[in-house]
Amino acid sequence: MSEPIPVIVSGVSHLQTDFTDSMRELKQLALADQLKPVQEFTQMLELVNHKTYFGQGKVQELKQLAQYHQVDLILVNDELTPAQLRNLEKDTKLHFLDRTELILQVFSQRAHSRQAQLQVAIAQLQYQLPRVHPSGNPLDQQRGGGLANRGTGESQLELDRRVIKQRITKLKHELKQLQKALTTQSKRRRQSQLPQVALVGYTNAGKSTTLNGVLDYTKQTTAKQVGVKDQLFATLDTSVRTIKPPAKARFLLSDTVGFINKLPHKLIAAFRSTLAEAQNADLLVQVVDYADANHEQMIDVTQQTLAEIGIHDKPMIFAYNKADQVTHEPAQIKGNTIYYSAKRLQDIALLIQLIEQTLSRDYVQIAVVIPYACGDIVNQIQANLTIQEQYFTAKGTYYRLQVARSQAAQLQPYEIALTDKPMAISSFHQ
Repeated sequence: MSEPIPVIVSGVSHLQTDFTDSMRELKQLALADQLKPVQEFTQMLELVNHKTYFGQGKVQELKQLAQYHQVDLILVNDELTPAQLRNLEKDTKLHFLDRTELILQVFSQRAHSRQAQLQVAIAQLQYQLPRVHPSGNPLDQQRGGGLANRGTGESQLELDRRVIKQRITKLKHELKQLQKALTTQSKRRRQSQLPQVALVGYTNAGKSTTLNGVLDYTKQTTAKQVGVKDQLFATLDTSVRTIKPPAKARFLLSDTVGFINKLPHKLIAAFRSTLAEAQNADLLVQVVDYADANHEQMIDVTQQTLAEIGIHDKPMIFAYNKADQVTHEPAQIKGNTIYYSAKRLQDIALLIQLIEQTLSRDYVQIAVVIPYACGDIVNQIQANLTIQEQYFTAKGTYYRLQVARSQAAQLQPYEIALTDKPMAISSFHQ
């Protein structure tokens, strides 16, 4: 592995109350992109300079600081406009990477599935389109190299932009075709009649560790665990597992991509389909890094991002992970909140208990008669639902079930009144 590239992390406060935390997060993003922060450079301004982001005097000061540290790459804590980027590079002869492009690069490195790779590539190209230079490789995704040179004419610039637009169109078409198959998989999961629970939250809060902990507690040794790393955006692809608690109703649990402050809008749009599991979920579990002093702000960012992708008013559990680093008290449940450690199985047991209690509030009792010709529906009921009573009638199999309202809606064509019990051919109770 090559040595990390030294960089200066920089930013303008423009009256952000969370500016210090945001700069700290920028350093973490740099490390995730194999960059090595060697110096921090900040300026306190009410508004950023629309031409050069920093004030003119600060631009020259930054240039001298970069020469002193022998640094060629500057990270900026906001998204630069194309004009700001051009002016900064022209005035300093340095390369600049803004927060948006840095996040896109980290996502590019973490993308393993074809879907994630396509989503990131589209977002990168959309970001590059207004910033492409008249010469060099317009599809170069790693700035600071080929895109730094200034070129010749407008015709070449338009040609480069046309190439990018054509590439975006091609990738979007491929993504659309891929998403058809993924939508079919998601539809099958909804038809399974199982309640769907989605883990959401800030990046590196412990969602994947929580999912693995649930698999360990339920002794599902054959279920594939998800990768866990102590780094930002270790997980980009949604993972879904069927959870089988002892003597309890089963449910689906999904691990989704983490959020971060100032997550690029283009990236949110690109990953909208990846977050479909959260949109379709019956219950959200927001995993929070309780040991992080900024966890309340992280909750706000998560709530805002969920709202941006159209998720409103869903039942939610707040799961404060890493509580063992904050207090020596055992895990505890308070209303719809749990304080726990994803690495302690006894804590995971409490989390599962809270999930089951929350899901059960939306449960109803129904009676259905499933025609004998509908063997697939019978199989789904037998495999996934809590059966309270079952017997055979002249028209089909009678079931009295305890189900979530969403499950009841799917069985509505076969529903009868609970008091209207048809005559049995043979009967047995479970």
